[in-house]
Amino acid sequence: MDRFNAMRVFTRIVELQSFSKAAEDMQIPAATATYTIKQLEARLGVRLLQRTTRHVSPTLDGQAYYQRCVRILADVEETEAGFGNSGAAPRGKLRVDLQGTLAQHYVLPRLKEFFARYPDIELEIGVGDRYVDLVRDGVDCVLRAGELRDSSMVGRRVATLQQVTCATAVYLDRQGTPQTVEDLHTQQHRAVNFFSSSTGKFFPLEFTVNGEQRSITLPGSVSVSSAEAYAACCANDLGLVQLPRYHVEHLLRSGVFREVLSAYQPKPMAVSVVYPHQRQLSPRVRVFVDWLSDVMTAAS
Repeated sequence: MDRFNAMRVFTRIVELQSFSKAAEDMQIPAATATYTIKQLEARLGVRLLQRTTRHVSPTLDGQAYYQRCVRILADVEETEAGFGNSGAAPRGKLRVDLQGTLAQHYVLPRLKEFFARYPDIELEIGVGDRYVDLVRDGVDCVLRAGELRDSSMVGRRVATLQQVTCATAVYLDRQGTPQTVEDLHTQQHRAVNFFSSSTGKFFPLEFTVNGEQRSITLPGSVSVSSAEAYAACCANDLGLVQLPRYHVEHLLRSGVFREVLSAYQPKPMAVSVVYPHQRQLSPRVRVFVDWLSDVMTAAS
């Protein structure tokens, strides 16, 4: 039995909680995955996986073995890249997930530069605002805006983006243009409200008043969980929003949107690349994270 291959099969089954999904992900027959685990359990003399009709989960022994497998496989990949294939460029498939507007504005237009530098890497890119479980979904890294919350991941900040408070000219002509934060209430302003699709948490508007952060929640007719929908609802005269300037720069220049309360700007938005601890040594991940950092640093 190929021990390293067995470890790879086992780790993918644990991460995807499914023999069939792991087999599909690794492009092997499902029967091969099942046979590999049976051989592995027989050789180790322990049961590694609990199987139910709904999903597969590791036993206590299986969880301990999984953690060791992850470290061993990362070390093997790093060693092969550094010694066994010395001087060769990183190669293989890299699964990444990019926040939608960041992808459209910054990353996708410059992808050919990445492939010119690393022609042997194949990128599988998911684009959107959905929550991604990097381990379970088999994703190597994600590019996300906002503060990091998952301490089990490695996060590398690659940019900070200026944010603006704005609304359409039509909305402001109707409702009035606020000159102070207090005007938001006295003029009875409304907002397009934003919430997290993963936690359901709503995010208030943020302003810097006398050097301190102040949160204000305004009523609104609509709440959304994606950046594109957020800007689209604002464009339909539904209220105030706060977005990174790059997202609405063209609308501000054209006069469709107007910036308000520029003296009370929200704090800049952090942008980070996030990846699991066990993949921090992967040459493919390393070069892609370095390239993303260069792209975002140049843009911010």
